[in-house]
Amino acid sequence: MIKPTLWNTLYRLSEFEAHRRTVRFSTVRLAQVMRTSQQTASRHLNELEKRGFISKEASFRGVDVRITKKGLEELRRVYLRLKKIIEGMPREIILEGTLFTGFGDGSYYMDQNGYKLQFETKLGFNPYPGTLNLKLSPTEIRKKKELETYPPIILKGFKSGKRSFGEVRCYPATINDVVKGAVIIIKRTHHDDSVLELIAPVYLRKRLNIEEGDEVKVKVLPKVSTI
Repeated sequence: MIKPTLWNTLYRLSEFEAHRRTVRFSTVRLAQVMRTSQQTASRHLNELEKRGFISKEASFRGVDVRITKKGLEELRRVYLRLKKIIEGMPREIILEGTLFTGFGDGSYYMDQNGYKLQFETKLGFNPYPGTLNLKLSPTEIRKKKELETYPPIILKGFKSGKRSFGEVRCYPATINDVVKGAVIIIKRTHHDDSVLELIAPVYLRKRLNIEEGDEVKVKVLPKVSTI
């Protein structure tokens, strides 16, 4: 999340396709585009660069600016929230991915009492140890990003001994139209955005008769926000 004034600057830069290519501005021209003072424009660029939303390089001809992957993700995040407001809640979000074997640490986390108690009270089931991991295509990654803009069921982070465990965001789901479980988005994870992690009260590979490389369908019904 960034301040609205900084987001507006990021958006203005995207209007000049700075998310696709490096764009050169004079600081005077940039201030005109942003409808602000030259000092404010320069300060916004410095802050956006510091936070990793843009890369920039100054020269005697002006400032070369390009929106980074992180900056593009921030623009996409706001776009998806606006899309949800304007178009309304989808009836369901369907994600499809290819089953693969993960790092094997899911069972360790699922077995932590700090999570287990919350799973039972908030999701209504105690997960089978471990997670089912799906590899997503670029199209499915975009759907996952859209899902993340909807209100989740949140499992709070906790401490156990000297170790801290992070927050987990959960979205109840139906897997292959058979098993009710949940998509989980873990705050601290070794996986990148191309991986979707699932939990359920049963051993999914056996219950669904699936194995490495099989396609798996996940149906999520987003929850409406409440005030």
